[in-house]
Amino acid sequence: MTTDQATTSDKAATLVSGYRLLLPDQWAQIPLRHGTEEAIHHILEDAFTRIPKDAPPDKVGPYKRELARRFRRGVAQAQQTKGLDLYLPVKPMGGSEFNFSLGASILVSESVLPRRPGANSTAEPTDVAVQLLSRDAAEGADLSSGEIDGALAVRHEYVAAANPDRGAELPSRRVEYIVAVPGDPDRWFVAAFSTIGGGNPRDELAEVLVEWFDAVMANFRWRRG
Repeated sequence: MTTDQATTSDKAATLVSGYRLLLPDQWAQIPLRHGTEEAIHHILEDAFTRIPKDAPPDKVGPYKRELARRFRRGVAQAQQTKGLDLYLPVKPMGGSEFNFSLGASILVSESVLPRRPGANSTAEPTDVAVQLLSRDAAEGADLSSGEIDGALAVRHEYVAAANPDRGAELPSRRVEYIVAVPGDPDRWFVAAFSTIGGGNPRDELAEVLVEWFDAVMANFRWRRG
């Protein structure tokens, strides 16, 4: 599945007009600013079609309501972050099961960095990257920097504690890629991956999923023009 979404201001439209992520068909895009309800409806209806025909009728209704409740809650929480797009694995691998897990996600957002006090211009991307690396390294996070499709990027990995008040019953493994938008030093693209693995954010499944997300970001491309 190829997904595209605009991420830049008008002044950079001739340089970068959006981004492209290559994801398996099991993953679906939920736009968080426009068309959200339409995407939710389509995903839930598709999930409901995979309920076995011989499922007990008295179980189907409660299942649908609980699935819709959990799904909408996750989308609403993503919208509170003012993100651009949320990606979720909504189809099972192999297609043999009708249930799908919300144990992993990718949240795409953008950040406009404020101008430095007393300065006439924003910091260069390299300066911002150094600040991010210095700040988060002090917190014990796993950090590195490099380039993605010709743009400076900072990779930030850590384990987030459980937060039952926000529906996070288990701790989760987080990997964020913070990427400078070419031609616009004020603007940064952020792709944040989260997984609970098999129930332990450091287990084998979590490790495999983190490696998979790194591969996704290695194939990240800007949409230009």
